[in-house]
Amino acid sequence: MWQEIAREITKATGKPFEITNTRSVGGGCINQGYKISSGERDYFVKLNQASQVEMFAAEALGLKQMYATQTITVPQPICYGTAGKSCYIVLEWLDLGGSSSQAWTDMGSQLAQMHKKGTADRFGWDRNNTIGSTPQINTWMDNWADFFAEQRIGYQLKLAKRRGGSFPDTTKVVEAVREQLADRKPEASIVHGDLWSGNAAVNKAGKPVILDPATYYGDREVDIAMTELFGGFPSSFYRGYDRVWQLDAGYKRRKTIYNLYHILNHFNLFGGGYGSQANRMIEQII
Repeated sequence: MWQEIAREITKATGKPFEITNTRSVGGGCINQGYKISSGERDYFVKLNQASQVEMFAAEALGLKQMYATQTITVPQPICYGTAGKSCYIVLEWLDLGGSSSQAWTDMGSQLAQMHKKGTADRFGWDRNNTIGSTPQINTWMDNWADFFAEQRIGYQLKLAKRRGGSFPDTTKVVEAVREQLADRKPEASIVHGDLWSGNAAVNKAGKPVILDPATYYGDREVDIAMTELFGGFPSSFYRGYDRVWQLDAGYKRRKTIYNLYHILNHFNLFGGGYGSQANRMIEQII
């Protein structure tokens, strides 16, 4: 497998690459992660079952589109494919581990710039992708309230009920979300889509980095809302964002709607207390 991956790196870069060292590193709860080295060049490789190759295809496309905005650092995708029983994606290796208040201010500012520069005329994306390992449906739609109510909340609720969760009537929740977002007419910005603290970092040069996206074109507020889940980001991040593009009135109300999507997804992935948390959020919405 590793020799096959090395050949694909050689093809993609036009420079001979022979692996001299392979080391297991964190790959998250979905994939296995490795640092591979030739002695002169390093790459990050994620592995999964061969059937999941489309997940890596979508990740590569999302990273390319975010990189094209020339705003915030993301790991550049080198290649992806299947090798034996595994699928893989090879990414630029970034030395992470830096941290400073200025770096987090810059992260906020650069994310706002990405939201401003990467735009579309509709909501959705070029393909479906995944949020964690859950399918994320991205069929293009003209209306943001319809898109989020149906393709985000409605879809996750259907999965949650199949998983045995006890939630209010799906139609009732979807219509409540649609109604509360009816007056929201955002620009369709490219969003990271899964922007919690585990997917944001600072490299050793002090530059902010975002990684592991679940990209689509949506309301920029979905990214900001998720940064407030699971511990939140430093306050300097939000100051940096507001300097470039202040949040609109009503964000705090919409934040619960946007984060319900992720809590439902966590119930679908992990179960446990996320179901109770989702129901408390649904009560606030309806």
